[in-house]
Amino acid sequence: NVNMCILTVICCAFIMMLWNKKYQEFDPLVSSVTAKVKGVAQTRLPGLGEVVWDVVDYSGPFQDKNSFFVVTNVIVTKNQKQGKCPEVPVKGRLCRTDKDCEKGYWDHYSHGVQTGSCVRFDVLKKTCEVSAWCPIEAKTNPPRPALLAAAENFTILIKNNIRFPAFNYIRRNILPQMNDAYLRSCTRKSDPLCPIFRLGDMVDEAGESFSQMAIEGGVIGIQIRWDCNLDRLMHRCLPRYSFRRLDEKESNKTLYPGLNFRFAKYTTVNGEEHRTLYKAFGIRFDIMVFGQAGRFSFIQLILYIGSTLSYYALTTVLLDWLINTSCYSADVGENYAEMKVESVRDRQKCILCVSYVDDNYVRLVKPSQKKSLQDVKALSLQLRKEDTGHLEAVLCLLQSDAKDPLVPCRPAWCRCGRCVASSVHQEELCCRRGDGACITSSPLFQRLVLSRPLLEAVLQYRDPLWAPADPAAALRHCAYRQYIRWRVGVPPDDAHPVIPSCCVRRIRDKYPSPDGKYSGLRTGRKPPTQT
Repeated sequence: NVNMCILTVICCAFIMMLWNKKYQEFDPLVSSVTAKVKGVAQTRLPGLGEVVWDVVDYSGPFQDKNSFFVVTNVIVTKNQKQGKCPEVPVKGRLCRTDKDCEKGYWDHYSHGVQTGSCVRFDVLKKTCEVSAWCPIEAKTNPPRPALLAAAENFTILIKNNIRFPAFNYIRRNILPQMNDAYLRSCTRKSDPLCPIFRLGDMVDEAGESFSQMAIEGGVIGIQIRWDCNLDRLMHRCLPRYSFRRLDEKESNKTLYPGLNFRFAKYTTVNGEEHRTLYKAFGIRFDIMVFGQAGRFSFIQLILYIGSTLSYYALTTVLLDWLINTSCYSADVGENYAEMKVESVRDRQKCILCVSYVDDNYVRLVKPSQKKSLQDVKALSLQLRKEDTGHLEAVLCLLQSDAKDPLVPCRPAWCRCGRCVASSVHQEELCCRRGDGACITSSPLFQRLVLSRPLLEAVLQYRDPLWAPADPAAALRHCAYRQYIRWRVGVPPDDAHPVIPSCCVRRIRDKYPSPDGKYSGLRTGRKPPTQT
């Protein structure tokens, strides 16, 4: 079930790979944009009468690299000339006497430089006189409705050329099939790929009202997005246009709402220079181009597949966590850990083979210099291989009445109560893992391991002319082998079977050494083989 869940996630990842084109190599675009505005409007300006506005008049100076400007409203101050006149109260300060005016003073809000005189502005107010273009612009609020509201019907032709350097691919928004007749008649409503746009339509798509925006001006963003697929079977590279307002439209939420600038038209009358000042409000259109192109890449495909298949490793991590929780017993967790990891045996240090009377497994243990063999954790568990050549058939014919002497003391690692202490950790092994009866108390142990007639029969079977100089040593070693064949069976390769301390003691008591000295466990020699 866990594998199925992980496999489902991987399948979903491959579906997302196809959907998001993760098998492709991507490259950002390099873009250039030009724009051309078309349209003519006629309006009546206060003091000037009917005025015709063409592209030169309403384009203004804000022709930037990727933007253009269209005037929609104006405040006109005509017949200005160099002279002296009272400053407007909005930009200057009221005064009563000449002492209130400082000669030569000016600030960023002044229209000119103060002369030091206090003059009458109207019947109620007096202001400081300034040297400036007179008369000074007095009106601050733009006309409502906008004087050039007809700019709503102006059109703009956008020419956008793009290039993807990594793929050496060039494209433009005026497609090859778009001829002159098409450009004269196409509209955005009839074809979303048409590169000619009506100003009113762009403002409407940005969610704004052109008539309201034209009063104080603002900024509209024209977004052109190119998301290109350059694969042969799925080739597609077309622009998508969208529009949004970029400035703050609420006048009461910003200190300087809208967008405006000033320009003047100069004339000479009787040798004296005059000008007409225009404070122009309008809409600036900023063109922003985004996008990328993708093309099939074998390297990207391999990287994505490799990173996706790595999630399959979560199966092992999840199973490890699940088995170590309370859902499974400790024996199951131990068995899983032993079956999962294959032990690498140290050739420089032998592996001991341990068998317990209350356990059906043969345990492979690495000797420790700090712990008794009884307490060392097994490297692995193996099922015991029976020695088919063992002389079990004669057990029923043999009898033994050997008695077991008492053990003076019980070591801490002993479980059966009949082991003896040892100074060598590798010999500190009991016949049991848990507390219980000793295997030496079994009648089978007496018949199979300690029976002298049986041992002599085994030795004579191996050597018909057997006549040892030390019969006790030969019988003792034969008893060791009998126990190993009985409890261990066929030892694993390169493993040294270890006989429990209680069994060694009983065998030595039965067949003692004349001088009381024994060789003990010697792990450096070759393990005993089956006979």
